[in-house]
Amino acid sequence: MTGHGSGSSVGAGSAGGGAGSAGGRPVVELYGRSGCCLCDDARVTLERLRGELGFQLVDLDITADESIHRAYFERIPVVRLNGEELFDFHVDEAVLRLALAGAGDDLESPR
Repeated sequence: MTGHGSGSSVGAGSAGGGAGSAGGRPVVELYGRSGCCLCDDARVTLERLRGELGFQLVDLDITADESIHRAYFERIPVVRLNGEELFDFHVDEAVLRLALAGAGDDLESPR
């Protein structure tokens, strides 16, 4: 199992605010905690997709920050893309792919 501390990641990010793109790559944040089977499932899915889709994954432990713990306690795992919540409880792979395709468009061309 991949450990997740207050901000262990395959990239950088902050637990408090919405992360933006990192070096032109979308940032996916996974809010969870140790011992959460749904969080482990979401992490496995996101790690697999990260290799294929090229996003930065930030793994955040909700128990490291009281305000985040209160906000997400009953909803984990929570997945956010570039600071916007996409999922709680599970990762919908098809929706994530569509959201990442849109995020990539937003990063490449200003509107």
